[in-house]
Amino acid sequence: MATSSNLRDHPLRRWLFWFYHGGTGLNHFLRRRLRPAGIALLIIGVVLGFLAGGDASEAVFRLFCFGFAVGALALSSLPLRRVRLEVERELPPHATVGQEVAVHYRVRNRGKHRVHNAWLVETAPDSRPEPEQFAWAREPGGEGRNAFDRFFSYYTWIWLCESLRLFEALPAAESLDLGAGESRRYSTSLVPLRRGLVWLHDLRVLLPDPLGLYQRCSKVSSPPATLVVLPERYRLPEFDLPGAARFQPGGDATSRQMGTSGEFVGLRDYQPGDPLRLIHWASWARAGKPIVKELEDTFFPRHGLILDTYPEGTDLELFEAGVSVAASFVSAIDNRESLIELMFIAGEARVITAGGGTAKSEALLEALAVVQASSEPCLGSLRSLVLRHAEDLAGCLVIFSGWSAEREVFLKSLKAAGIAVAAVVVCRERQTAAVPGVHFVHLKQLGKDLMNLPRHLE
Repeated sequence: MATSSNLRDHPLRRWLFWFYHGGTGLNHFLRRRLRPAGIALLIIGVVLGFLAGGDASEAVFRLFCFGFAVGALALSSLPLRRVRLEVERELPPHATVGQEVAVHYRVRNRGKHRVHNAWLVETAPDSRPEPEQFAWAREPGGEGRNAFDRFFSYYTWIWLCESLRLFEALPAAESLDLGAGESRRYSTSLVPLRRGLVWLHDLRVLLPDPLGLYQRCSKVSSPPATLVVLPERYRLPEFDLPGAARFQPGGDATSRQMGTSGEFVGLRDYQPGDPLRLIHWASWARAGKPIVKELEDTFFPRHGLILDTYPEGTDLELFEAGVSVAASFVSAIDNRESLIELMFIAGEARVITAGGGTAKSEALLEALAVVQASSEPCLGSLRSLVLRHAEDLAGCLVIFSGWSAEREVFLKSLKAAGIAVAAVVVCRERQTAAVPGVHFVHLKQLGKDLMNLPRHLE
């Protein structure tokens, strides 16, 4: 029996890659240019062709000739469907995985003839995998398939193409209807399938033939644009973050951004650096020197949200679920009364702070939208990063993608350093941990398990 490595290097597997690659490309090309009526005509034509090839009746032969003539007439009319459009996209600031988002266009007809019976649609980037990805990909549950399916890897190819697809584009419900030189606003919809930055640079216009059998798919002149797709998020119950409220002074910069939220405690002489909005003008007029209002200091508790970017067993599906769990906590934490410090390793140590007047939670979500899994274990670097900020933190919540003895040691080392810490672990199988405050959530019922988290996460 051939080993897995031998199968990857087998010449037939390389041939299969190019066969699947070409077949998927042809399928994409035809699906964009064949309308349902055209597909039906082709199927009927093939059936009639087989019948007409034998001892067919005159009626079958006439039907075949009629269908062939109709198809040829529809195809010959496609070159006549030409338009010149200029389009500007209007994108929302963010989108979320799995949620439909509207994209608006300002469309201008630069041609000499009226444009009608045409639809705009975005084209997603090519989702076909590279040869190395196909060779080393592991389809979830693929080990349960029979030897034939494992060798030919057709289902692995389908799974890869689906997992690499960035979004599903929906044609506009309203067809274009523009006179020469006219400009109007139209909309289409996208359903993002993966988080991250989505480049929109291939806008097409679909131009059906008069018989509605086929359609021309022409590229439209439009400046490229980028859409930030945030991770999928889940509802969470009420919860208390680990650690007592170890309040930290927000500092001058934070307090000034927060506004005059502190209580008034008195007046004092002006000092360099005091904001002009705190000047008490009436007292200045009486004393003949600058007098400012003194406010009590504003304090904010700091909470660390730690993301482990090296998934157990390099399981990227677990990692994506871990990112979604982290994003769910970011959305659920009230950062108006606290500071959240998101920490992770992405080639280098990253710390992003939001809340308390410094930045909105969208800054953390945008960071989570583009974070990538680490190719090597990074718990040592992550531990050093957390310990550097330990004195400022009320507590830490750690998000793990999988569980291992190394992760258990990591949590114990943080607890030994006096840090109040809890962990949420995304796993495929139920496990137990000797460290208190570890909560397991199953990959296949993530939403349900997150709603069952206890009020006190410690």
